[in-house]
Amino acid sequence: MKKILMVSACALALSQHAWARQAMGTIAADMPTDFHVADASFDYTRRDVMIPMRDGVKLHTVILVPKDAHNAGMLMTRTPYNAAHMASLGSSNHMPSVLPGYDNMPDVITAGGYIRVLQDIRGKYGSEGQFVMNRPMRGPLNGTAVDESTDTWDTIEWLVHNVPESNGKVGILGVSYDGYTAITALFHPHPALKVSVPMNPMVDGWMGDDWFHNGAFREEMLPYIYNQGATRKNTAQWWSNAYDSYTLFLNGVSAGAVGKSRGMEQIGFFRQILAHPAYDSWWQVQALDRLLPKEGLKVPTMLVHSLWDQEDNYGAVALYDALRKQPAARSNLWMAMGPWNHGGEIHTASTLGPVELHSDTGLYFRKHVLTPFLAHYLKDDATPLPARVTAYRSGENEWESMESLPPPECDQHCVTLHLQSNHGLGFGKPAANSGQLSYVSDPDHPVPYVPRPVVSKGQPDSEWRWWLATDQRNAAARPDVLALTSDVLKKPFTVTGEPLMHLTAATTGTDGDFVVKLIDVYPDEVAEQPAMGGYQLMISGNILRGRYRKSFEHPEPVPENTKQIYPVRLPMVNHTFLPGHRIMIQIQSSWFPLYDRNPQSYVDNIMIAPKEAYKPATISVDIAGSWLEIHGGTKPAL
Repeated sequence: MKKILMVSACALALSQHAWARQAMGTIAADMPTDFHVADASFDYTRRDVMIPMRDGVKLHTVILVPKDAHNAGMLMTRTPYNAAHMASLGSSNHMPSVLPGYDNMPDVITAGGYIRVLQDIRGKYGSEGQFVMNRPMRGPLNGTAVDESTDTWDTIEWLVHNVPESNGKVGILGVSYDGYTAITALFHPHPALKVSVPMNPMVDGWMGDDWFHNGAFREEMLPYIYNQGATRKNTAQWWSNAYDSYTLFLNGVSAGAVGKSRGMEQIGFFRQILAHPAYDSWWQVQALDRLLPKEGLKVPTMLVHSLWDQEDNYGAVALYDALRKQPAARSNLWMAMGPWNHGGEIHTASTLGPVELHSDTGLYFRKHVLTPFLAHYLKDDATPLPARVTAYRSGENEWESMESLPPPECDQHCVTLHLQSNHGLGFGKPAANSGQLSYVSDPDHPVPYVPRPVVSKGQPDSEWRWWLATDQRNAAARPDVLALTSDVLKKPFTVTGEPLMHLTAATTGTDGDFVVKLIDVYPDEVAEQPAMGGYQLMISGNILRGRYRKSFEHPEPVPENTKQIYPVRLPMVNHTFLPGHRIMIQIQSSWFPLYDRNPQSYVDNIMIAPKEAYKPATISVDIAGSWLEIHGGTKPAL
């Protein structure tokens, strides 16, 4: 027994000694210094590399190469949205399952045998350098030697020399911000860049993309600026003390005050927003639809536009209009547009909000338009090209090919829809003494852009993705919204292009906003989809800040009680109003909190307007002096 006790004591001493050694840091680590994935069964090879730019900054890049790739084209996306995450959205040894999500389109990219390249832009996630929102091209706002175009050039130069499985041909594509970088790649393009597909791209942030629309600030974009601009890896997230963002922004008074309450003055882009509320040279010299025509279009490019894009419904069409004016550019220019929300073309798209489309329009676009377009330029075959313009016509739910889109300016194919007495619409001119229609716009009770509660984008139950297709009956029922309706159509009526509202109105204030919406009113009964009975589907809508009615660059007060003309350009439409439906126009003076409130009394900078500046105003719309110009066919029988 004594021997056993001695052995036990010895073992205890050794155990204590071992514990002491562990406590001193000598225990072996469970985690290897460099873990190697057992990827022998994978059908792709993943390479994470840091590609050097001309100024020494290195950009994190993920390259996914199919195992059987040989002489394959490369498809690149340059993004602020975390390349590593975009390349690891599935847990699988099969490449399509790893790339199922945003921008990756396995039915196009992996099915096409392409090498996938994903890169963090400067200052975001794994890349070095400093982030600048929509980094301006080298020039007045960028005195450095680098911009997104040089970073693209340097990346392609590295790829063609370091990816032996490729054929040396590169394409670039992306949605939204990634669409912006797909456009910047077209400035002084690398010879190996053979094709570009900017989808729903950011082009001009003041005229009609993310930040402003005709001078009205998109207040719901403040969380994006906060999340994207505060930290490299989006670790600082927007916070709110109200479920209903209508309440949050109403209590916050102005967009500037709300931003400052969250410390956003630390973010450079927010400071620029506050400093440049008008369309001054700061905005003009970085607008891509102004810059790219000067550069010229040297690379085959397909612009992709969503007809119900809730974020960037300006850029693709504006850039198309600017480029097609140049004969040299037209040979490299294509356009596709469909019944999608922002980025809807890369997903299943068989519905438009609640509207049934009876086919997957996203799949059609990817299979019949995008796939052959990419293959024609990135593969060594003679895949036929799609039509110059491929457009979906809602209402009749059909795809059609065009040689070009209608011009923004009205021509012999235009028809005019006139306001009528008794809240009517018609194709005949009203009498000169038809009078006016009035409403009171109260900044303390602005018109919500969706029924309350307004849940911000990215949050559960948010209607943000499909707000443009939400039923407009709640708005039509408000006393501060004019709803003008045609008689029931007896024949189909198709409109294509960018409608222009000539609105003549007077206000008792010295400033004001004017929102115009073109709406398809469904029959009271829809047998195949009863819930759509009487539905008011917005086909297009836009806002104009009254101070910019004459000049976007030089605002001026609105004279009180004096008729003024407010030209409101609506986004692109391609729609057929069917027999049994009616055409509606809604006019209002707030669209909140999608856009910040107009005080309706003139202040130098609405972004920082004080609470006492917000005052009710009576708006009087002149019936005879207001009409909508639209590209259309024969006037329908009413």
